[in-house]
Amino acid sequence: MRGCKVRGPGVGRYGASVIDEGVEPSRPARPGPLHGVRVLDLTRVLSGPHCTRMLCDLGADVIKVEPPDGDLTRFTNPRINGLASYFIQQNTGKRNISVDMTNPDGVELLLRLANRCDVLVENFRPGVMERMGLGHETVAARAPSIVYASITGYGRSGPWVHRRAYAPVVGAETGITRMQGDARDGAYVNDPWSHADLYTSLECATAILAALFQRERTGRGERIDVSMAQTMLYVNEHAHDQLWDGPVDPAWIRSFGAGAYPVLTAANGEQVIISGHPAERGAFELFMRGMSLTHLVDDPRFVDVPTRLANFDVLVQYMRDWAIRIADPEAIEAALAEHGLATGTIRTTRELCDTDWAGDRGAVVAVSDRGHGAVRVPDSPWRFAGSDTGVRGTPRYRGEDNRAVLAELLSLSDDELADLEARRVLVSRVPAR
Repeated sequence: MRGCKVRGPGVGRYGASVIDEGVEPSRPARPGPLHGVRVLDLTRVLSGPHCTRMLCDLGADVIKVEPPDGDLTRFTNPRINGLASYFIQQNTGKRNISVDMTNPDGVELLLRLANRCDVLVENFRPGVMERMGLGHETVAARAPSIVYASITGYGRSGPWVHRRAYAPVVGAETGITRMQGDARDGAYVNDPWSHADLYTSLECATAILAALFQRERTGRGERIDVSMAQTMLYVNEHAHDQLWDGPVDPAWIRSFGAGAYPVLTAANGEQVIISGHPAERGAFELFMRGMSLTHLVDDPRFVDVPTRLANFDVLVQYMRDWAIRIADPEAIEAALAEHGLATGTIRTTRELCDTDWAGDRGAVVAVSDRGHGAVRVPDSPWRFAGSDTGVRGTPRYRGEDNRAVLAELLSLSDDELADLEARRVLVSRVPAR
C-alpha cells in the first residue's frame, strides 16, 4: 500500500472528531510527468471526474470546483467520515473549492482562476457554461492559452445537442445494450458499468494531452469537444462489421465472434473463459489438441467453419465434458497454454485485488479515510521509469481548500476571503476536528 500509513479500522463518523493528522496521505516519491500543469475541474459524477483523476494521477495540480449542493457522488454509499467511497475513488488528490456559480462574484473568481490554469474541463449540458458566463469565448478572452475541454452526450452541435445523456442512455443509443442483449438471447438489461462515461473520460484526457503538446509548439490554447455517443462508436471494435453490406466468406468467423468464446467449469466448480473461437480456422485445431480431442478433427460434423457452427452446441459440450474432469482453472490454463490458448478465471473484483499479482503491481492503494483507517481504491495502471504516477494526497471535503487555493493563486487576503464566505460566494462543509 504505497505511502499510506493506516492505524486501525476507520471508525469515525461525519460531524465527530474524525480527522487523524497522523494518517499520512498517499504520495508518490517523485513528481509526475504532468508536474507543473494546473487543471480547473468543473466536472461532476464520472465522465469528467475520471478524466481529471487521470491528469491528477499523472502529476497535475487539479482544483475541483463543486457547487454548494456538492457533487452527486458525495451522497452515495458506502461512506465513512462524511466521505463516499465512490467520491474517494474518483477525486482523491484533487484540491477542492466550493463556489456559488450562480453568483457573479463566484463566476469572476473562476474566471480569474482559469487565467492561472492550463486546462479547464467541464461536462455540463451544452449551453450551461455559456449561461453561467463561463463559456469558452469568455474564458479564452481572459486565458488565451487555456485548453478548454467539454464532455457532452451528443456533442456541442447537431439535432441532439440538447438531449439529456447519461451512460445508460448513450449505451442504448449506440448499440452496446443491444449487442449485449443479443449475446444473452435477447435479455436486454442495463450494464452495471458506465462504459460511456469511462471511455469518454479516457478519450478526453488523451485529447487534453495532445492539446498541451500542441501548445508547446504553437503557444495557442485549444477548444475540445468530446461526445459520449461518438466515443462509444469509436471504441466499438465491431462497428465495421455492423456497417458491412458486402458478402462474407462463410469459411471465416465474422469479427472474431468474441461473444461465443467458451466458458467452461473445472472439477472444483470454478469457471474459466478461453480467448478464442473454437470453430475458427486454426483455432479449432488448437482447442482439440489442448483438450486431447484430436479425434474430432476429422469428424464430419466439424470439418470446416460452417459445419462447426451448425453443430456448435455439440462441440462446446465436448469441451465442457473435458473441463469438468480437470482439477482447477490453473490446470486448464496449463493444458491450453501449451497450444497457444489464453484462459482467464472468472473472478470478482475483490478476488482479483487480493491476488499476489495485484499486490506485486500495486494495483490497489490505501487512501486515508480521514479518520483512523483507509479505503482501498484502484491505483493508476501506468508505470514510468523516470517519474511517479498514481493516487496522491487525501480525499477532500467540499470547500476544504477554499482559502488555501484562493490565497495562493489569486492573492486574496483573509478579509476578502471572510467577506466571500459571509456572502456565501464561497461555501464549505468540513467536519469538526
